[in-house]
Amino acid sequence: MESDSKRKKECSSSPESTRQSFPDEVLERVLALLTSHKDRSSVSLVCKDWYHAERWSRTRVFIGNCYSVSPEILVRRFPNIRSVTLKGKPRFSDFNLVPHDWGADIHAWLVAFADKYPLLEELRLKRMTISDESLEFLALKFPNFKVLSLLSCDGFSTDGLAAIATHCKILWSEVKNLTELDIHENGVEDRSGNWLSCFPESFASLEVLNFANFGNNEVNFDALERIVSRCKSLKVLKVNKSISLEQLQRLLARAPQLVELGTGAFMQELTPRQCAELESAFNNCKNIHTLSGLWEASALYLPVLYSACSNLTFLNLSYAPLQSVELAKLLVHCPRLQRLWVLDTVEDKGLEAVGSNCPLLEELRVFPADPFDEEIIHGVTEAGFLAVSFGCKRLHYVLYFCRQMTNAAVATIVQNCPDFTHFRLCIMNPGQPDYLTNEPMDEAFGAVVKTCTKIQRLSVSGLLTDLTFEYIGKYAKNLEVLSVAFAGSSDWGMQCVLGGCTKLRKLEIRDCPFGNVALLSGLEKYESMRSLWMSACNVTMSGCRRLASEMPRLNVEVMKEEGSDDSHADKVYVYRTVAGPRRDAPPSVLTL
Repeated sequence: MESDSKRKKECSSSPESTRQSFPDEVLERVLALLTSHKDRSSVSLVCKDWYHAERWSRTRVFIGNCYSVSPEILVRRFPNIRSVTLKGKPRFSDFNLVPHDWGADIHAWLVAFADKYPLLEELRLKRMTISDESLEFLALKFPNFKVLSLLSCDGFSTDGLAAIATHCKILWSEVKNLTELDIHENGVEDRSGNWLSCFPESFASLEVLNFANFGNNEVNFDALERIVSRCKSLKVLKVNKSISLEQLQRLLARAPQLVELGTGAFMQELTPRQCAELESAFNNCKNIHTLSGLWEASALYLPVLYSACSNLTFLNLSYAPLQSVELAKLLVHCPRLQRLWVLDTVEDKGLEAVGSNCPLLEELRVFPADPFDEEIIHGVTEAGFLAVSFGCKRLHYVLYFCRQMTNAAVATIVQNCPDFTHFRLCIMNPGQPDYLTNEPMDEAFGAVVKTCTKIQRLSVSGLLTDLTFEYIGKYAKNLEVLSVAFAGSSDWGMQCVLGGCTKLRKLEIRDCPFGNVALLSGLEKYESMRSLWMSACNVTMSGCRRLASEMPRLNVEVMKEEGSDDSHADKVYVYRTVAGPRRDAPPSVLTL
């Protein structure tokens, strides 16, 4: 009632209210149909009435940088939020380029949410720090809480997960409780494998359970089996490497309704009877469309999967070092595949099988099995990429790690698949030219941006001059994210990108010759972008200070390495903010 009165007061005080053509309730119902964060933000700019209607009707919020806004500003702007998605550290924290104590702690946000969003139901975090104390606070303060997703987060242990499990069901409440617990690619300290046993025996609401990244850490399988048996609505189950094939069979027998499955290790020695039981369990899972895990998969047991592959749309083999023959035999049974992740152990022959068997493929990611082995004898080349492009005309997302490439191959690939929106080519040897002509790879990426007019994310690599960036600035008008490493000739390259890519949101640069002139050429651009990252470039502290002084709505952070030149800016992170300089930066991070 109080919120309704506040809403009416706000709307009646707006000059536009006298010209409003339909009631607030109608407008809010229309706005409820908008699911895009961008669309809702645009709607809020139309007039004050629409601003207030959007403000009161919004229940979900996405924040791409936890320091771009403060918790206090958020809760004041949107009073009825039920779901929060929050991102923290820069992406380069995944490569240990960001200090471990950089920041992005969630606790201050939780304190604000407990006061203003007591009915919060969902929290999705990426690259945030969350302690066991924060997890317990979350479990105790939000009785309607249903969804917790942690991706690449740190700071917590299995004790924190035990607190979530212990308090996931309020016995006196009729409210449906925890439905999703998704713990993915996090640095979890394993203090006890018994956290799963903390779920109450009456708890049966879980729909998503993912603890695939727990490595070999043992979990209480009996507790897991009881959870799977009780939760009849469980749709997603992704277990860690410690779960054996025999245990997997028991889980599948109790959850044939699964639509997403992440297996444990796929290499246990089975008796013929156990193998038959496992195959039967997979055969009964008629609805699986996503399959992952398969750690160290043995070719001996891959056939047990075949009966469950007919409806697969996503196959993640990034932990399974399959050979080309094994992959080819598996793909024959996957006629509906749209997304495929593999290791480069499949080699070009394996990718030829992809081109032959996966006409509906839209996304391909090829990861290096051993990125640090320069003497590697296996891997993929331009030949495998070409084979995929000839057979998979719907391909629009690629992440491709290789050790050699040619301009001509890339030009042919994008001619075959002109609808690329994400093109991330990673030639692992820095500064590698076209290995046939010894020319720079400029024309390859020129072909990408000229042909693929829908390109939104681009990662460039190999020997590149400023010509590549001239092409990008001239043709990549829909580009939103650009990642650059070991490339460019001068400041002019970065200037071309900042001056030409009107929709650019994120620019990530490392080990490039760009300096202060390039940095300061983006003065008019940075406030419309989410962030800029520059490391191991030619930027100085004076250049960073000038940027900070001329653009006060930007946070300019410099991360200094021990023993580095005082005048040199080792790592620079620039982002827009309405919250001002942050107050929790460690000594190694200078906020200008």
